[in-house]
Amino acid sequence: MKILHIANTDHFSGGENVICQIIAMFREDKNVEMAYVSPDGQIREALKERNIRFIPIKHMSKNELKTVFDREKPDVIHAHDMKASMTTALACGKTRLVLHLHNNEYANRKISKKSVGFLLPAYKASHIFYVSKSAYEGYRFHKWFRKKSSVLSNILDIGLLAEKANKDLSDYEYDVIFLGRFSEPKNPLRLLAVIKKAVQQNPSLKVAVVGTGELEKEVMDKWRELHLEDNVDMLGFQSNPLKILKDAKLMLMTSRWEGTPMCALEAMALGTPIVTTPTDGLVDLIDDGVTGFLSNDDDELAKKINLVANDTALRTKLSDNCITKSQKINDIKAYKKALRKAYFGETE
Repeated sequence: MKILHIANTDHFSGGENVICQIIAMFREDKNVEMAYVSPDGQIREALKERNIRFIPIKHMSKNELKTVFDREKPDVIHAHDMKASMTTALACGKTRLVLHLHNNEYANRKISKKSVGFLLPAYKASHIFYVSKSAYEGYRFHKWFRKKSSVLSNILDIGLLAEKANKDLSDYEYDVIFLGRFSEPKNPLRLLAVIKKAVQQNPSLKVAVVGTGELEKEVMDKWRELHLEDNVDMLGFQSNPLKILKDAKLMLMTSRWEGTPMCALEAMALGTPIVTTPTDGLVDLIDDGVTGFLSNDDDELAKKINLVANDTALRTKLSDNCITKSQKINDIKAYKKALRKAYFGETE
C-alpha cells in the first residue's frame, strides 16, 4: 500500500511537521509505504533528517503531480491544506483521496476563491480531516460534507520529542520563547508589541524568537523600531529548537488563526506553559490559569508573561499540568486508527 502526502510548501513548519509525524507513525507497518511530495526547498533537509522519502516537484501544478502519480502509482493520496488539495483533485484521477485542513484561515470562512475552490476536492475525497473543531466549523461549506468529515486534532510522539530535545546538550536562559513562522497567521508584529509591553514592566526579560518567513523584513524592522535588541534574540531558523523551548519559562503566541499548533503540543509535552491569544485549537489546549493563560488584550498578555516568568511556584504548577494534559491528549493509537480507517476503508 503506497500513500503519497502532498504539501504546497517548500519549508518546514507546523503543517509539515504533522505530515512527518504521520509518516513516522506508519514506519513499522511493513505493508505501508509513504512518501512526501512538495516543491523543493528547505523542507529537503528536514525530511532527510527524519529519514523520509522526498519526491520534489518544481512547483504545485496539475501536470507535475500527474507525472508523479503516473510514475508512483499510489493507492492513496493524502493532500494537505487547500492549494495542494485543489491541484491534487485535478491530477489524481480515481485514486482514493484524503484531505486534511490544518487551520481556520479567514478566507475559508466566507465565500472566496479558496473556499469555493475547495468544493471540487471535497466532493472527490473519500474523507476530510480538520485539525480542530473551529477549523471544521469555520469552513464555509463544511455542512455539505459532514458525513465524510471528522476532527482529528494533531498529536505527537512524546518519547521521540524528548529524545530529540536531549540531543542538544546546551543550556538556555530565556524567560520567553516564540517558535513559528513570520507569517500573517502567526501575527509576529503583534508578538513584538506584546513583548515590548512586558519589557517595559520587566527590563531584564530575555526572549528567544525562533523562526523565519515572508514577514522577516517587517519583523526585523519592528524589532529595531521598538529597541528590543537587548532583550530579544532573533535566532532565525533552528533545525532542533526543542531544548530552547524546554528551558524557556513560557511560550508566547499571538496568532490570528490556527489549527492545533504543533509548537503548542511540543511546549506542553516539554512542560513549558503557554501565554496566548484565544485562537482556534489553542482554546482546546490551554486551560486558562491551569496550563497557561488566554487573553486577547495585549496589556493582559504582558502581565501574564511577567507573572509566569517571575513566580516559580506558579510556573511549576503550570508546567506539571501541561505534562499531565499532554500525556492524556497524545493518543497515537487512536490517531493512527482514524487514519487507517480513512486510508483503507471501513473493513480494515
